[in-house]
Amino acid sequence: MIYLLYGEDTLSARAKVHELVNALQKKKPNAAFFTMTAEGCDASRLEEFAGGQGLFEQKYIVFLDRVLETAEAKEAFLDCLKTVSESDNIFVMLEAKLDKATLTKIEKKAEKVQEFVFSAGAKVMSKSGAGDRPEAIPEFNIFVLSDALGKRDKKSLWVWYQKALLSDIPPEEISGTLFWQVKSMLVARESKTALESGLNPFVFQKSKTYEKNYPGDILPKLSEKLVSIYHDAHRGKGDFAVALERLILSL
Repeated sequence: MIYLLYGEDTLSARAKVHELVNALQKKKPNAAFFTMTAEGCDASRLEEFAGGQGLFEQKYIVFLDRVLETAEAKEAFLDCLKTVSESDNIFVMLEAKLDKATLTKIEKKAEKVQEFVFSAGAKVMSKSGAGDRPEAIPEFNIFVLSDALGKRDKKSLWVWYQKALLSDIPPEEISGTLFWQVKSMLVARESKTALESGLNPFVFQKSKTYEKNYPGDILPKLSEKLVSIYHDAHRGKGDFAVALERLILSL
């Protein structure tokens, strides 16, 4: 199942994505949440998410954050479009500009498509004051968190975590990104080549380097903690954001 949100007003579109994801997670509190960007988008991962199952129910919620911005990722997604659209898992797509041919292909397969455009003549407040259009505000790249985690740079990870929260990135999305990095490092540890691992070659190489920062059984335990924090938070056993911060500070 695909929900596509796109358009030039990326700030409004991203806010709507967060609203949609939060609503979906309330309906499916045990569904696992993942985020994918163009950097980590390939056919094998898309097919894995399309056919994957969560721990307690057969649902994933996958946020595809502007995955069509590179030619390689766009080709991989369109090749898997039928599989993704027919999956029982939910794929929420955020894109800026889309060419007509690509948009038409996705519209035919998507459950819902919503475009976000700037209202004509609207005055929108930006950091520099009022204007006809909002200034381009750099969007938070959530994958700086995964890189900091991979490097085991606790200070940077904590700083980026605070910035993510200030950017209204929900804890579920942050947790999913960190879990994906831990999983990638575990897979890279057990694999000799990218082909064997099923990971994107670039992701495999980084994960292969990063996993050396977590000797012994640290990675498996970290994976277990992330899963435990996620489910405890959704069972009302603690504050999600606080629990994640404690985990980060324990690295």
